[in-house]
Amino acid sequence: MKNPIHTKGRGAQQYIPNKFLQFVHESRDDFLEFCRIEGEEAHHKRTTYLPIFPKTIVNKVTSPDVGMKYSLNPYQGCEHGCIYCYARNTHEYWGYGAGLDFEQQILVKKNAPKLLEEKLKNKKWKAETIVLSGNTDCYQPAEKKFEITRACLKIFLKYKHPVGIITKNSLVLRDLDIIKELAENNLIGVNVSITSLSEDTRRILEPRTATIKKRLETINILAENGIPVNAMLAPIIPGINSHEIMNMAKAVSNNGALSFVIIMVRLNGAIGHIFTDWIRKALPHKADKVLNLIKSCHGGTLNDSRIGIRGRGEGKIAEQIHDLARLAKRTYFKDKQIPKLNKELHGVYKIGQMKLF
Repeated sequence: MKNPIHTKGRGAQQYIPNKFLQFVHESRDDFLEFCRIEGEEAHHKRTTYLPIFPKTIVNKVTSPDVGMKYSLNPYQGCEHGCIYCYARNTHEYWGYGAGLDFEQQILVKKNAPKLLEEKLKNKKWKAETIVLSGNTDCYQPAEKKFEITRACLKIFLKYKHPVGIITKNSLVLRDLDIIKELAENNLIGVNVSITSLSEDTRRILEPRTATIKKRLETINILAENGIPVNAMLAPIIPGINSHEIMNMAKAVSNNGALSFVIIMVRLNGAIGHIFTDWIRKALPHKADKVLNLIKSCHGGTLNDSRIGIRGRGEGKIAEQIHDLARLAKRTYFKDKQIPKLNKELHGVYKIGQMKLF
């Protein structure tokens, strides 16, 4: 039997119906099927940027095992196309699919800096680290055009407020001037995602992201400029990158990272179908093995939403992975520690501003 064709340049290999809009997407699927039979091109691979204007921008994170209290996402959807991305499911709440729609229909929150400033000026707001981004990458390709993340960083600097960054894009270095000023008062930490040291693996897992070399260079440059860096070795996918934990930990440590974390892959919601379709096309010889290994870490299913377990996994394979992580920390991060960010300066700033009135 001939293997399905893997489409390069995108993570998801198909459009996935939105579970909230089944009737609409049934009609669309009929159209796509018609185009396939007739040999016509049903869609193109260009990305569309759609401006939206939300009423709030700072999100309270209620999940106790996520590791952040507040997040801010300048964009919804992400052109990086990471096949495992948990944020794909959130695209359905905006009326889009979690597959190719997530990578091609990018919602741009142009009023994010204004909303952020209103939040930080609020008398009732008590400073807590706000993370850019808890959902989609704040330095995805759209940022080069719209510069919303940069504008938000200027607001954090103006109000002396702690901020975290999560990214896998070297574009973060464009804003080194602002990041360095924030770091002078211990107001910022950067989390750089490293999923593999293999370019072949990166290209199929994360097709539109910065190269591994660029990411390691990014860690190095940030560290040399006094910015604390945590490496996100995530997600760990047994059978794909689980064997790289020690080497990845060594590489990020050598480049100046002060800590690292690992997160087990979990394929909740629509992502289970998207990932399964992808791996059968991209890595058909490994598909069954990898899917079974993932299931063995999540109680026999790809979809695991149990708080406290979903990010760690369970069973022998998961324990072996965590044993490797503990060994890596003892070996490469023995005398390193990530500092806690300063939450006091924002309060001093607000008191000073109130005295002006």
